[in-house]
Amino acid sequence: MKFKHSFHVFVDNFSVTYKHLLYRLVVMIIATGLYIAVLHSCVNGITDSAQFTGLIDAVKAFAKNFINGRQPALEEAVNNIKDSFAAVMDLISSKRTSITWCAVGAFLIFLVQKFFSGLGNYATAAVINDKMALRAKSPFIITLVRNLREASLYSLMYTPISVIYDLTFYIGLFFLVFKALFFVYLPLQLFLYVTLMVMAISFKMVLTSDWLPALIRGKMGSGKAFLYTFNRKNKNTFNIFSNFIVLVIIIFALNVMGVVFTFGAAALLTVPSSYVILVCFEFVNYYDREELKYFLDKNTIIKPEKEKAPTREEFFRGE
Repeated sequence: MKFKHSFHVFVDNFSVTYKHLLYRLVVMIIATGLYIAVLHSCVNGITDSAQFTGLIDAVKAFAKNFINGRQPALEEAVNNIKDSFAAVMDLISSKRTSITWCAVGAFLIFLVQKFFSGLGNYATAAVINDKMALRAKSPFIITLVRNLREASLYSLMYTPISVIYDLTFYIGLFFLVFKALFFVYLPLQLFLYVTLMVMAISFKMVLTSDWLPALIRGKMGSGKAFLYTFNRKNKNTFNIFSNFIVLVIIIFALNVMGVVFTFGAAALLTVPSSYVILVCFEFVNYYDREELKYFLDKNTIIKPEKEKAPTREEFFRGE
């Protein structure tokens, strides 16, 4: 039922997808400009060099000889590519300090971008919660500004945890699959890497799935919500994990098809929709477990078998 209810909530809140998309596009455009500003000098220092030009010329010569079927010239072209590539690597080694600082700058921009993306995720979750709990159509930007303090605390805590987790697992899986299992055929290596990556993503979502609902619907403080989301007592972890695996596989497939079959055009819709449907599932799971009633749409209310009586504070807040 969680899948069914999550889909209904997603459809009922579909307009949030466009607001989330617009917000992410603004963040991405600003971040891209900063990336270009930071990396411009490093990239130009390499691409404008004689060594890089020689490598490009060597590759062009190889392609020309290959197309024209000049077998004797191919061996010389391959040697030229090797020599030119070695020269480029020597150039990169000589610029190691400046490249390191550029990489550090790009990584800091990435962290800031993740932080602002976290603010957007919080605002999206708050808008969806208002619709589920009260049928309120909350404006995205006003909701973001109104909850800026809470959203900032959430993003400041979530961003480093997410980045460390992702780097640890993705790099670790890469070395495990492609280095430790070097004797395995490449198609099987790709299968193992994608499968393990899906499981790693799903596991992270299981651990953090209650964070936003606890903050927004549960009205918990940042520290209490953080501890609550990692506490797995009575949360049916395996069932939620299996649900997230299915969701991640579906999202991955839809995004890949959107990129391949529409040359990336569909990704403008599928990528933000992915975030929205995951938030919908998190809140449906939270509402069901906490036995709270919520709206699927304007005509349908999901009520628990034993509805909790609202506290005095919840009553006067209209919850």
